[in-house]
Amino acid sequence: MTANETPRAELTLRGLIIGIVLTLVFTAANVYFGLRAGLTFSTSIPAVVISMALLRWLGHATAQENNIVQTVASTAGTLSSIIFVLPGLIIIGWWTGFPYWESVALCATGGILGVMYSIPLRRALVTDSDLPYPEGTACAEVIKVGTNPVSAEAAESVEAGGKGLKAVIAGALASMVFYIVVQTRLFASDVASYFRLGSSAQAPATGFDFALSFALFGIGHLVGITVGVAMFVGALIGWAWGVPHFSALHPASGAAADLAQGTWSHYVRFVGAGAIAVSALWTLGQLVRPVVGGLNSAMASSRARKAGRGDTLARTEHDIPVNQVGLVSALCILPIGWLLWRFATGAGLADHAVLLTLGGLVIVVVVGFLVSTVCGYMAGLIGASNSPLSGIGILVVAITALFLLVAVKSSLPPEASKALVAFALFVTAIVFNVAAIANNNLQDLKTGQLVDATPAKQQWALVIGVIASALVIPPVLDLVNQAYGFLGAPGVNPARALPAPQAGLISALGQSVIQNDVEKWKLMGIGGLIGLACIVADFGLSKTTKSLRLPPLAVGLGIYLPTASTLMVTVGAVMGWWYERRAARGPKPEAARQLGTLLASGLIVGESVLGVIFTALVVFTGRAYPIGLVGAAYATPALFAGGAAFAACVVLLYRWVERLGR
Repeated sequence: MTANETPRAELTLRGLIIGIVLTLVFTAANVYFGLRAGLTFSTSIPAVVISMALLRWLGHATAQENNIVQTVASTAGTLSSIIFVLPGLIIIGWWTGFPYWESVALCATGGILGVMYSIPLRRALVTDSDLPYPEGTACAEVIKVGTNPVSAEAAESVEAGGKGLKAVIAGALASMVFYIVVQTRLFASDVASYFRLGSSAQAPATGFDFALSFALFGIGHLVGITVGVAMFVGALIGWAWGVPHFSALHPASGAAADLAQGTWSHYVRFVGAGAIAVSALWTLGQLVRPVVGGLNSAMASSRARKAGRGDTLARTEHDIPVNQVGLVSALCILPIGWLLWRFATGAGLADHAVLLTLGGLVIVVVVGFLVSTVCGYMAGLIGASNSPLSGIGILVVAITALFLLVAVKSSLPPEASKALVAFALFVTAIVFNVAAIANNNLQDLKTGQLVDATPAKQQWALVIGVIASALVIPPVLDLVNQAYGFLGAPGVNPARALPAPQAGLISALGQSVIQNDVEKWKLMGIGGLIGLACIVADFGLSKTTKSLRLPPLAVGLGIYLPTASTLMVTVGAVMGWWYERRAARGPKPEAARQLGTLLASGLIVGESVLGVIFTALVVFTGRAYPIGLVGAAYATPALFAGGAAFAACVVLLYRWVERLGR
């Protein structure tokens, strides 16, 4: 720290203990929830709220100590996303359970490598970037209003008079009350409709799904109108063209919802993955200069420390030194190489073990860094929770399987295909951990930047969180595998099996590539052309207009993600834009804008906290709706009641917070 910066509590023992305990609890909840519902929830904001209460009770809490707790606990929402890949080894019949130490080593080494990769990316994607980082910003706002910092700047802000805290609490209470009523089933959880485009029993189908989620609405407010509209464009491509087109090519009778959702899952998502791939490559090209600049800046900081001038650097410039980053990375790569060698020899591929190990390491190191960059950008664009990590998994398994197809498949007997698919999934799982943690860490570092935290302390805290989370993931996976099994795995009861949709999709793609399934490549090629068209359109808009843009990556996300996510994010973005236009005409535009941000943060907080609690209730009770008061017969009244109540709450909250800012 510089000479004029005073010491303060930050990386403390009690903060680490609280963070580790929250990590263990949230990881267990997230693993089950993700396997059942196909998505995981961010644990950063619930961790902030819980740690704030505990640290206040213990006394002498600081914003930076709270930030360390959420940094450690955030790994629960991130590393647990390994469930999108690892159960694939069960589904293809390669594993019957999850070997504990092998699974722990896979999660821990990949996760720590992701932390190291995010360090040079911090300056390019956080410090020198205008990406919104919605969840990181929300966390920072919650921390600032909760710890009530005393400074000249804070004395003039909306937090000083308690208005900011009121906005956060009002948003949190509104989203919590609404979420509880949804869990009673008196309000519907979404407004959805699926229908056929014709009178024939095999006519093509499509539909939409507005999730009545205040958390998604709040994220939409924070990401802004440009990203929200781009995601809506992607949703239109996916559901106004993609689902009708492919359901016409592959007709089926039965419920329109089953046909539409099945078509989206088996065809349109691959189109979205192709669009994401091309957009990601374009994004990487644009990020080369700032990433190189970030590396140079990190090395300059390291040289300043070695020269004894470390005290001239602001604490916000203190990353883990580059030489330590290199050492830790090497210490991760060595056991990763051993894991790949061990897996290859155990899979009956010993004759090619050297080639497979070296090729796997290249994919982990090189592709891992590239997808970490893309994931960090996506997290900054739409938030870590909505960053489509499973789309990254699709791309990585395709790359790995293609390497195996070209390098070794021709010299192996046909029965070795299953072993190659298993190896591809194993490599993908490691890269997935690298990307997931980098995706999460940059969000945390944005929070740290906004609360004046020390990056190096956050980075070491995240390493601790990775290790804690890695220790609990395998036994939870084993528990749910023994209790339910995974859909598609040999010998499981489909009526009881957990869907594990992403793991099934990624393992199916690995098998398709190894077996040279041309159809999947065609689908991703179509997506690539769409992504290219979006790049051209965005470039044209940047040259002809002042503010209109079409971020290609956001369009790809709109195609890939379910409309249950994209449509409500778009609604939140439009309403946030409308609110900020009204606020700009008021007497205190900046204060009103800040209060809108805090309200959106509160909306995310309330639902996130209850999401953890109700996930635990689902696990303990075995019921999808533990506090359900009515059954499916009440679905239509619940639909109208939920939709009307959601719209009314949005209008009332915005009007209230607008008056609060005057």
